[in-house]
Amino acid sequence: MNPEPAAIAETRLLHKMHRAATSLLVDGAQRDTAPSAALAELRDFLVAALRHHHESEDDVLWPQLIAADSAAGVGLIALGAEHEALEAALGTLAAVPVQDGEDRAGLVAAATGVRDLVHKHLDHEEPVLFPALAAHMSDEAWTEFSREVIASAPPVGAHLNLGFFEQVGTPAELALIAANLPHEALQFVPAMREQARATLDSLQSTEPGRTVTA
Repeated sequence: MNPEPAAIAETRLLHKMHRAATSLLVDGAQRDTAPSAALAELRDFLVAALRHHHESEDDVLWPQLIAADSAAGVGLIALGAEHEALEAALGTLAAVPVQDGEDRAGLVAAATGVRDLVHKHLDHEEPVLFPALAAHMSDEAWTEFSREVIASAPPVGAHLNLGFFEQVGTPAELALIAANLPHEALQFVPAMREQARATLDSLQSTEPGRTVTA
């Protein structure tokens, strides 16, 4: 069996991270015991990461794939329209205050809207994107694209990228990500891992708490 293309393996990992992170924000916002600082940290990370991800697709990846296969353009353009809806939802999420205790109805509603759009969008995207990547994106071309994306990624909550990847990724997927990290960044991985673990543990706590409803 031929190994899975790096483009698909890495994109699948990123999608697993986006599903997990958006779900965790909703779950945490519904528990009044979740620390407001950790919720704000996760919210700010998600807004920055999702915007950067979709801009990279719209501005770089989609044009490359469409140039290689114009027939793929119809599906990719439709996905771009979903990005616009998600951008509006991200704007709402970015603006909502993160309150202590039970006063989180606005955050719950905004986070739920983003989570639902992200999950639906990824369900639509993968059947279109994965075949296009398999047909038209070599491992070498993907590595170049991936390194450009990593280099231009916003620093907001960068440790949470690592934390979620390690929670949802397989060893093979994590090795792909590590291979594209700048060498000088590797020295910061242990500290980033600990920082992410502290935040995620506080939000994934099994400690009982009252549920906040929108």
